[in-house]
Amino acid sequence: MSDDPLSRFATAPAFGADPLAPPDAQVAVRTREWLAAATDAASPDTHLFAKLIAARDVRNELALLGLPAPAWRALLERHFAHLAAPRLPLAVNSGEHAYFVDTLRALLLTHVSAAVHADDAHCLASIIAHACLRPDHLWRDLGLTGREEVTWMLTRYFPTLVVLNTANLRWKKFLAQQRALSLGQPRGPAPGCPGCEDYGYCFGERR
Repeated sequence: MSDDPLSRFATAPAFGADPLAPPDAQVAVRTREWLAAATDAASPDTHLFAKLIAARDVRNELALLGLPAPAWRALLERHFAHLAAPRLPLAVNSGEHAYFVDTLRALLLTHVSAAVHADDAHCLASIIAHACLRPDHLWRDLGLTGREEVTWMLTRYFPTLVVLNTANLRWKKFLAQQRALSLGQPRGPAPGCPGCEDYGYCFGERR
């Protein structure tokens, strides 16, 4: 058995391997458009953010990324400096789930890797926390192609949190569970979980 705690995720693909593989053709086109404006098109982090942004951009849902305007502008400056006319999302309002978003984001930020840009980690923590409000698997809510990409993303940015998922739980369920544990609360679903097709599988038997 490997001494590397992340070795079980070694087969997860890096974003740079195939950045234009989203199943939705419109998202693929929009991803290419964002990458065309990239500061460093070879950066795996830029590929990641291009995918995350494109998935919301094609639906005019940039506000669902959960980024306030200053963080949004700074993200564009870091990764998409050649964008001709930066598009700003509408004001973010997490409503009744603001506490969930704030506390999950805070949890994620306690596990940030020293190898990534701190501001990128803050943006990603917000994007993930807001995605957990939506009613599907986390990879779909984020606009990624599958669980493997979520695993790659979390391993790159929040590795010490990833290694706690020893039961190989689905990521949204795991994040909600870890948030509850960090607050001393009973474990339960994320706000978006009840609308997911697999809610009964994940929580019907209190797995």
